[in-house]
Amino acid sequence: MSHNEQIIAGSAKHPIVPQHYRYGTAGFRMKADLLEGVTYRVGLLAALRSRKLNSQAIGVMITASHNPAIDNGVKIVDPMGDMLEQEWERYATALVNAPSDKDLAKIYNALATDLKIDLEAPAKVIYGRDTRPSGHTLVTALADALDATNTEHVDYKILTTPQLHYLVRATNSEGTPASYGEVSEVGYYKKLAEAFVRTMKGKRIPQVLQVDCANGVGGPKLKEFLKHVPQDKVPFEVQVVNDDVLRPEVLNLDSGADYVKTKQRAPPIPKPQPGLRCCSLDGDADRLIYYWLDPETNVFVMLDGDRISSLAASFIGDLVESAGLRDELRIGVVQTAYANGASTHYITQHLKLPVICTPTGVKHLHHVAQGFDVGVYFEANGHGTVLFSPDAINAFKKTTPQSPAQKEALDTLAALTDLINQTVGDAISDMLLVEVILAHKNWNLRDWALTYQDLP
Repeated sequence: MSHNEQIIAGSAKHPIVPQHYRYGTAGFRMKADLLEGVTYRVGLLAALRSRKLNSQAIGVMITASHNPAIDNGVKIVDPMGDMLEQEWERYATALVNAPSDKDLAKIYNALATDLKIDLEAPAKVIYGRDTRPSGHTLVTALADALDATNTEHVDYKILTTPQLHYLVRATNSEGTPASYGEVSEVGYYKKLAEAFVRTMKGKRIPQVLQVDCANGVGGPKLKEFLKHVPQDKVPFEVQVVNDDVLRPEVLNLDSGADYVKTKQRAPPIPKPQPGLRCCSLDGDADRLIYYWLDPETNVFVMLDGDRISSLAASFIGDLVESAGLRDELRIGVVQTAYANGASTHYITQHLKLPVICTPTGVKHLHHVAQGFDVGVYFEANGHGTVLFSPDAINAFKKTTPQSPAQKEALDTLAALTDLINQTVGDAISDMLLVEVILAHKNWNLRDWALTYQDLP
């Protein structure tokens, strides 16, 4: 069969439900029973994208994040672990809205012609999915599209969204000076665990941390990660709760970061205990919210993305100062209009760091944060990360320290560049960052909450 015949035959196996689809910030996300044909067509686009970018690996993640279990979604990850280039969102929308199987092949070929893509060149796509049962069917549709386009592909099975972003970047940087890490799920755990030990520097985490995993993929993956943390070097006691991935209907139900943020209260199960440090991930483990019942007042206190952003900016800013690099490196914080004004005031007036406000949507924040040497970005919902420029990473590793204090600051900064997942917001990585900072400052959640008073 010709290329075209294979594409048409594959499309007939995974028919599209006629309606208008649009590729948004989260890719295509909707009720799972609408997605089979959509995912097939996204596979075609991922193959084109790989061929356009000199056969680099492109990622496809099948997840609907914090949405209910009946939903699912599919989105593309670019070679460095970034989200799909904005211009290509239009091409995704055009392919997915092709009215017939034959039209689909025509649009596919027209895109290849317009974008000067050699359809005979090699292509590679790697993919993963969260714990939703509909993921099986969607992965089959995706693989059929990749087979129809003669594209090499690797199924990493069940992953958190940030793990897939890590794997895409690790695949494309393998064997280069900018190698991001070992190309495997275990490589992800090892990189984070080693960096956690290096950043903790023998500091202690005094109390247990209860982690609510929204009955999603974060539960098994967090447990797997913890096996890689050497308890003799970093005693880190974690209670993993809401980690039932065997009953799909409980995914994100009365649990998870989105529940805590929108309801402004702790999940009902397990019963909140005053003084117990808690955090929640969302269903695909890319958002993080901390909270506790203050043991003195019995009041629920939430520490959201704005709080994590301020904490990270304060800690990293102090380290850059101690490392003697404040004049060389531009540090900035990126927020959206949803950020609490008190956090903006604290960052600009107290930390003396610039804040840039962007439209909502991670892609906008990520892009602006790339303009700084150290760019901290978090949405209030708990999704965010810290980006370090090549100049910053070089400075942390190559600067000759003039004192033990300067050496310690440089070592900690270099370790942070490995601890923080710079491809995308990563709840497990961000949780480790928060734990490191609180341990270094010797703070509990009350100390953290007292840095500024939220505006109503």
